[in-house]
Amino acid sequence: MSTETHFYEPHAGHGLAHDPFNAIVGPRPIGWISTVSKDEVLNLAPYSFFNAFSYNPHIIGFASLGRKDTLRNIERTGEFVWNLATRALADAMNATCAEVDSGISEFSLSGLTPTPSRLVAGPRVDESPVSFECRCTQIVRLVDVAGTSIPTWVILGEVIGVHISKALLIDGVYRTETARPILRAGGAGDYFEISEEGRFTMERPKVSRPVSPV
Repeated sequence: MSTETHFYEPHAGHGLAHDPFNAIVGPRPIGWISTVSKDEVLNLAPYSFFNAFSYNPHIIGFASLGRKDTLRNIERTGEFVWNLATRALADAMNATCAEVDSGISEFSLSGLTPTPSRLVAGPRVDESPVSFECRCTQIVRLVDVAGTSIPTWVILGEVIGVHISKALLIDGVYRTETARPILRAGGAGDYFEISEEGRFTMERPKVSRPVSPV
């Protein structure tokens, strides 16, 4: 690999054919979030800035670039559902990207089936093999290095209910590749799929603790 590097300061432009930021920090899990509005309109939207942030308790989060319907619904209800986007659901997930009036449900646009959650008001995507029912714990508006607020909000939520298709549990173990989840990458429409062919195994190093002198 060449030792030469391309350096740029983001505020001055990247000087490339396409901004590499999203391609470098990726592939990224998809935050496919379902909520319900004050008028009982079911909302479903994918967010490319999404991840898990805590194991105990389970905390997941996503970023809304702008004050979108999902953010407003969560502010009102304090609840949302994350649904796993898989290769089989890629086209339907993409359909929920459409910018439509807040009175239109993306479930209808995509042909997906809303199904009631057990613990929160928002629906789950019935076709998705995994869903997390969540209660919002924090909504944080981001700031830049000058301390100026920017139009991006990070929504964090504790997972209070988990739905997993039993077909994905092999001898009681959830196998990531079996679901064939898709991940967002750089470019206008680049995605990746997780499959068995891409799996490899590494064990954490076992570090011996020094024995204290008697």
